[in-house]
Amino acid sequence: MTRSYMKFKKNPLTMPTAPEEQAKLWMTLLGNVKKDLASGALTDWGDCVDIGEGYCISELDEQDLHTLVLKYVPFIIFDIKPVLTVDQVMESIQRAGRAQSP
Repeated sequence: MTRSYMKFKKNPLTMPTAPEEQAKLWMTLLGNVKKDLASGALTDWGDCVDIGEGYCISELDEQDLHTLVLKYVPFIIFDIKPVLTVDQVMESIQRAGRAQSP
């Protein structure tokens, strides 16, 4: 199973300057987030209190994740990294230890 940690930042170059337009855009994006959480495409989502960035977790494969983030571009900039569970890390360490044994 693929699990991805997705750090995001709002792109200030694409944000409207009028407060009403900013609120409308942000509520539209948040509506998409709620749908993605409800469907399971995102398993967690959080916004930092400084409102400039946040994170999401997804268990979609790479192609489906690519399709998912396209709906947020160009308003959101993503830094996406695959992550391992604690069990996967332990297994990897054990595998590496076995490979080094004579």
